[in-house]
Amino acid sequence: MTPEAEFHQRDRDIHPPAYTPVYKTSALRSPRIPLWSLQNSLSEVTGPIFSPDELGPLDNDLILNYAKEGEPIGEQTIVHGYVFDGNGQPVSNTLVEVWQANAGGRYRHRNDTYIAPIDPNFGGCGRMLTDERGYYFFRTIKPGAYPFRNRINSWRPAHIHFSVFGTGFVQRLITQMYFEGDPLIPHDSIIATIPDRSAADRLIAKLDLNASRPLECLAYRFDIVLRGRRQTVFENKLQGG
Repeated sequence: MTPEAEFHQRDRDIHPPAYTPVYKTSALRSPRIPLWSLQNSLSEVTGPIFSPDELGPLDNDLILNYAKEGEPIGEQTIVHGYVFDGNGQPVSNTLVEVWQANAGGRYRHRNDTYIAPIDPNFGGCGRMLTDERGYYFFRTIKPGAYPFRNRINSWRPAHIHFSVFGTGFVQRLITQMYFEGDPLIPHDSIIATIPDRSAADRLIAKLDLNASRPLECLAYRFDIVLRGRRQTVFENKLQGG
């Protein structure tokens, strides 16, 4: 394999540094020495390959895929967009996974002890494959904000977590999507770790009235760029390419 077949390392001038004291948990989690640059193996630059047969019919419908005795509580929302590579070309047939809190700001996780109740009809997880245009789409409940122990009164804005594999495993992107107009965004300690303001703005999904369903729900568009100057910011620290 030639070096030309490898993926480029992410741009450290755009992505958050590992050690960012404004986000206090990074003081314990961040490495203290520079990371090694290792040669990509063939398996890392050629896979994984996903098949529609691996997904269920409701995997991209978070409103119905966990419902048991009715629909979940909250604002029904559409999120859609495109996945592009560093050259602006669509990335087709790649796996997009999402997970989030419910409308009250609580995750279905045993370690989440926030006072908001668990919604019995909302699991908060979904997945989908991009089509030949790199397009993805899912329905969900708009997540609520929640407090976390960074400062005395720190709150996370409403957000949805994304995992996107790209055309190779080392292109896997783990990031978060925020909602346009959320007043908590300027106060968020995690977003504040991103040194490039324009890169932080690319994590904010824009209201898309053209994709909204009249008298039913609003829609937000969130395009994802895996590499290049317009790349979507990584938040997976050591796991990034």
